[in-house]
Amino acid sequence: MVKRFTFLVLLLSFVLLASGCYYNQAKMEMKNADQLLSQLKNAGGQQKVPYEYTSAEKFLEVSRMEFDEYDYKAARDFATRSKSAAQAGLAQAK
Repeated sequence: MVKRFTFLVLLLSFVLLASGCYYNQAKMEMKNADQLLSQLKNAGGQQKVPYEYTSAEKFLEVSRMEFDEYDYKAARDFATRSKSAAQAGLAQAK
């Protein structure tokens, strides 16, 4: 009985730790994506590279929606895609 209780406590700790990691990773990726999107906007990305700008904007929007629904892994993944689109747009806009 003690072994089972110990196992459950360890499992619960691992699950909480893993979900916390996704939370922090998603928050950081969203912040970075937002900064890159702002840089792209300031570089005239809406006119110069509309596809990359819109992609970055919409991926970040979906990332925020997923974050609000507590799906931190998906939020992180969409924020990463937003960052990639913004970086590609910045490379082309300059």
